[in-house]
Amino acid sequence: MSKKDSNKPSAEAHPETKVSRRKFLGAAAATATGAAALGFPMISKAATPISLRFQSTWPAKDIFHEYAVDFSKKVNDMAGGALKIEVLPAGAVVKAFDLLDAVSKGTLDGGHGVVAYWYGKNSAVALWGSGPAFGMDANMVLAWHYYGGGKELLEGVYKSMNMDVVSMLYGPMPTQPLGWFKKPVTKAADLKGLKFRTVGLAVDVFKDMGAAVNPLPGGEIVPALDRGLLDAAEFNNASSDNLLGFPDVAKICMLQSFHQPSEQFEILFNKKKYDTLPGELKSIIKYAVEASSADMSWKAIDRYSKDYIDMSEKKGVKFYKTPDAILQAQLASWDKITAAKMAENPAFKKVMDSMRAFAGRAARWQNDTNVDYKLAYNHYFGKKKA
Repeated sequence: MSKKDSNKPSAEAHPETKVSRRKFLGAAAATATGAAALGFPMISKAATPISLRFQSTWPAKDIFHEYAVDFSKKVNDMAGGALKIEVLPAGAVVKAFDLLDAVSKGTLDGGHGVVAYWYGKNSAVALWGSGPAFGMDANMVLAWHYYGGGKELLEGVYKSMNMDVVSMLYGPMPTQPLGWFKKPVTKAADLKGLKFRTVGLAVDVFKDMGAAVNPLPGGEIVPALDRGLLDAAEFNNASSDNLLGFPDVAKICMLQSFHQPSEQFEILFNKKKYDTLPGELKSIIKYAVEASSADMSWKAIDRYSKDYIDMSEKKGVKFYKTPDAILQAQLASWDKITAAKMAENPAFKKVMDSMRAFAGRAARWQNDTNVDYKLAYNHYFGKKKA
């Protein structure tokens, strides 16, 4: 035996080593068993995995459908096979505007859309997206929804509509453009007589401003513009607008508007189906919604900015800021429309009052707190004088 070998400790020389190792492994196994017994989080595997069939209100190629798929993937990954959500595109089972009824009746287990699409059933739901929201952006509207009483109000509205659904809002959208036009609009009077597409309460606002409004689904807008059935239209964002083909039928896009500056997405579940899910799967869904909200915001910044540059630099689109005179006219029309809605619909007034109370402090805080980012942008990217 070499000197090197003679200095190496052996199990025979130290029998307590084997005993200690056995004790350690036994203790570890006991700890794991005890942890399970004490209720540490574990995903229960059902004998048969639960499958849910969803449909979005968007075409398969649109980024909005991609957001729906992103949400389902988060749920499926975290559920570890215990739950699988399949997301179909608009029209696979029902038309986009029929989604709420289909989910409520159980024709679909769930869906992905926006609350404003159900405006025809109760005008109050359009407040989750349409209008200036008393100066709140989309993320602040979500804050009001989850911490200021909005969630409970929406549940009450759905109950009054006999909709058997569970609604989860997420995904704050950037301000939507005023729309796509054949030529720039410089004053509110330019909207009079235009055949225009929008949805939700924005329908009433643009009608009050003199437009002839047709609330077409997203996939029908560009063909209608191309055939002259519409003079102008708005949809939502640079990526969707680019993909839908707006630059092929119009070269003017007016940015910034108060008709939909604070919209968000909605994930719907059939309530009976949702209530049968185990508690741990409900928790996974809840946290997947929250994670998807953040992820959607980040993806939107990346993708929308790329498509904005693509349309501007490669497709000949001219972007203009909507004149303040038109924005002021929108606010005046909004006040007129909402006053009438509050008088005829108690639920509408409840939502407006709740949102206003939250915005009074939250928007004041945000306006006083946040720096004007344009100053920094102009410092680094603005044209500098020689």
